[in-house]
Amino acid sequence: MNSFLIFARRIDIRMVSLDIPYFADVVVPINITMKNTIAIGVDPQEGKVYWSDSTLHSISRANLDGSQHEDIITTGLQTTDGLAVDAIGRKVYWTDTGTNRIEVGNLDGSMRKVLVWQNLDSPRAIVLYHEMGFMYWTDWGENAKLERSGMDGSDRTVLISNNLGWPNGLTVDKASSQLLWADAHTERIEAADLNGGSRHTLVSPVQHPYGLTLLDSYIYWTDWQTRSIHRADKGTGSNVILVRSNLPGLMDIQAVDRAQPLGSNKCGSRNGGCSHLCLPQPSGFSCACPTGIQLKRDGRTCDPSPETYLLFSSRGSIRRISLDTSDHTDVHIPVPELNNVISLDYDSVDGKVYYTDVFLDVIRRADLNGSNMETVIGRGLKTTDGLAVDWVARNLYWTDTGRNTIEASRLDGSCRKVLINNSLDEPRAIAVFPRKGFLFWTDWGHIAKIERANLDGSERKVLINTDLGWPNGLTLDYDTRRIYWVDAHLDRIESADLNGKLRQILVSHVSHPFALTQQDRWIYWTDWQTKSIQRVDKYSGRNKETVLANVEGLMDIIVVSPQRQTGTNACGVNNGGCTHLCFARASDFVCSCPDEPDGRPCSLVPGLVPPAPRATSLSERSPVLPNTLPTTLRSSTTRTRTSLEEVEGRCSEKDAQLGLCAHSNEAVPAAPGEGLHVSYVIGGLLSILLILLVIAALMLYRHKKSKLTDPGMGNLTYSNPSYRTSTQEVKIEAIPKPAIYNQLCYKKEGGPDHNYTKEKIKIVEGICLLSGDDAEWDDLKQLRSSRGGLLRDHVCMKTDTVSIQASSGSLDDTETEQLLQEEQSECSSVHTAATPERRGSLPDTGWKHERKLSSESQV
Repeated sequence: MNSFLIFARRIDIRMVSLDIPYFADVVVPINITMKNTIAIGVDPQEGKVYWSDSTLHSISRANLDGSQHEDIITTGLQTTDGLAVDAIGRKVYWTDTGTNRIEVGNLDGSMRKVLVWQNLDSPRAIVLYHEMGFMYWTDWGENAKLERSGMDGSDRTVLISNNLGWPNGLTVDKASSQLLWADAHTERIEAADLNGGSRHTLVSPVQHPYGLTLLDSYIYWTDWQTRSIHRADKGTGSNVILVRSNLPGLMDIQAVDRAQPLGSNKCGSRNGGCSHLCLPQPSGFSCACPTGIQLKRDGRTCDPSPETYLLFSSRGSIRRISLDTSDHTDVHIPVPELNNVISLDYDSVDGKVYYTDVFLDVIRRADLNGSNMETVIGRGLKTTDGLAVDWVARNLYWTDTGRNTIEASRLDGSCRKVLINNSLDEPRAIAVFPRKGFLFWTDWGHIAKIERANLDGSERKVLINTDLGWPNGLTLDYDTRRIYWVDAHLDRIESADLNGKLRQILVSHVSHPFALTQQDRWIYWTDWQTKSIQRVDKYSGRNKETVLANVEGLMDIIVVSPQRQTGTNACGVNNGGCTHLCFARASDFVCSCPDEPDGRPCSLVPGLVPPAPRATSLSERSPVLPNTLPTTLRSSTTRTRTSLEEVEGRCSEKDAQLGLCAHSNEAVPAAPGEGLHVSYVIGGLLSILLILLVIAALMLYRHKKSKLTDPGMGNLTYSNPSYRTSTQEVKIEAIPKPAIYNQLCYKKEGGPDHNYTKEKIKIVEGICLLSGDDAEWDDLKQLRSSRGGLLRDHVCMKTDTVSIQASSGSLDDTETEQLLQEEQSECSSVHTAATPERRGSLPDTGWKHERKLSSESQV
């Protein structure tokens, strides 16, 4: 079949042969399910058909016999209404009325570039004139028009802008140098010369024409109203006949004659000497680069990648916006298996992007081309909202609002360690300042705050805790040494210095900002409500611009720039001499060990690699501890976090004999450049022997004392809100519990007058709930009689009004209030604040992201 019509019918593609005297349509047997096929194009050289599907958001191709189907473009498409194949230059062009762009790429979808992105409303049909180097398209937006430019997007010109309604189909008559288009609003098919002059009507009226094509002396068009394909003479518009009828869902149509010569390629045989794209234009050709990449000064070679760009997540995708070029076009990074990406960061040393996926509860990384995706942290995560890369020490930090922790690990996920796990409510954004040794994070919980600590979690300090609502995003300006944050409750962007002072409101009246970043003189942020990325001047808060609009599910945003990740610290060379984790601090650095031993001996002293424990007889075992810190070295360090006695006091005698104290998780500060001396080691060994004798005496004393202790007593551990963990003994009488004994818990929330509201009461510990069943009142009496003994010495909580509910039923308000008043009179006056440590002990019911979103949207 050399001469034929090929057309799209939404759910299939069909062909009509023009080599035979009658018209019959046959389905191209492509073995896929088409949803909404709109535009269509043909490469007569290879015998392939190209089509777009606006439901699947893809451009695909296959052989004309239906074989070898493949998707060539699957990202960054919305509604691809027009498609044209440059069979001579081996390119494919398309229009997208959703993104309002005209793009080009190789026939396999590679080297994709945006040609036109400004002043487009609803671009539809597109046709090419390779020999002349022209590209024509229709725009049926509010101001309908017919435009022309070079095939490289240059020399753009509006040809016709009056008396147009819905210019749908478009074709070029190269023999008579004419443009022909079909208008579904004016119900006619018109023609003009290639400059838009000599305009005249060919066919009128036509019902609702959509696709239009031309072959030899005839024009063909599809009609939505008649559900048919029609034909007429191209010169006069006469002799209109019906080609095929009863074809619902007709869309685009193309006429092909594979016997016609294609013509010569303006780029020649060597791609015009271009490293990437060679695109025709009226005066010859031009070399071009993929979107966001600059052309070098030689005019032929492209940079391998953009130098400075924005990197942002939108749940199911990670995208890039180059700041090197004038068009702020987003480019999808083809990372596989993206479900619900929240947080991002980038490592400029290895060129990898790190991201969190809260659907899979993982932290992963991949190259910037989407390859080499691997899971860094795959267990023990709930809701990882914040992520930060320490590019100097090669560490990774993250916040987990489901576990209420801030953790760190090496960039490969090894040596995982919890840094902060108390007094955290809803930790979200996190940022690091390696040169200063600082760690910053936001907490949008009940008492919103912005905090700072050293990179090892020490010297924690609340910077800002007043006039905050939902501090979502956080970023650092390393040049001016200021922190910036967005508040989605107060709808503004603010800044302060690194100590939380000199606070300033940069922008007020922003809709619902989530994340932000900084580059040069600009502050960029994502907004959930406007579904856009915007920016303002960081000094004045003025010159507000929209960088990208109409993006669903916008989340985190960062800047990748050679000027962004600079500087160094003591951990930058050979990991500071540490065996596992090295944390820089404001004036020194510390070595630290992971929470879970990894089989390697861990040392808290830089440069010291402790020997691995070896299996020997009891008489040969030595009580030497690998992580012994010499007394002289300890005294020379200005900031001593833990004394030697405290470190060794945590080890049992058995552990000390086995050498297991090498994996202690307490970090000991280390001064760079200092080493060990033999005398230090001998002194340390003597100190250890003395300590072991003290430990043995202490254990013997406790063993004797335990015999006098009531076996019915238990110990409970609570967290002190002063960021230190203390243990107090709470005596609990062992009482048999009734059959209907349930676990209840509370979560208190202080109101403006420091009373407790009744909205946030949850189930967990220590009180029994009864239903309205009369048969259970006997158990109530049993519980009431024992309740005094149960709760008298237990920690009680005072409430004004309580609402209690559980699966077994509930008491009415009067009975509940009376019951709790009696409990308060019987309870002791011990009060313990609800802390994140206590919440961490509650039953794990899983995380639901919708709960957090709804809480923010109540404003």
